[in-house]
Amino acid sequence: MMGPDAFPNKAEEGGGNPLAFHAPAQKTGLINPVVLAYMGDAVFELLVRQYLISLPNNKSHHLHKEATKLVSAKAQKAILEKWQPHLTVEEADIVRRGRNTKSGSPPKNADPADYRHATALECLIGHLYFEGKLGRIQELFEIALGDRELAT
Repeated sequence: MMGPDAFPNKAEEGGGNPLAFHAPAQKTGLINPVVLAYMGDAVFELLVRQYLISLPNNKSHHLHKEATKLVSAKAQKAILEKWQPHLTVEEADIVRRGRNTKSGSPPKNADPADYRHATALECLIGHLYFEGKLGRIQELFEIALGDRELAT
């Protein structure tokens, strides 16, 4: 059995992200965009679930239906379009790398262009996550929600 010291918290040691129990093997800028998108997908899903659970209707069917509205390729493409004017030059470059990467074939129900944009969004979120820029992720997520907070 492992003790609490088996996974040192790097944030407590002055470095970045309190959820990153394991640092990536490479610097963030060297990680394959598909790998960044893999992590970004999980982080974005977590943010969506936290947001939905903060709302009054917590029935599982409702949560799933609402989550799908935010995590589908089509929805993520629309969110990325909302983010574009707010991105830094570095973030826009990460988005471009994510969009242009070969990430396999899209799901049957996803448009290939939407899927590439969703991969780009997830790539950016993964990059920001590994860099410990959780505040920036929160800012972008609030832009993504826009007026939704009042509408839901």
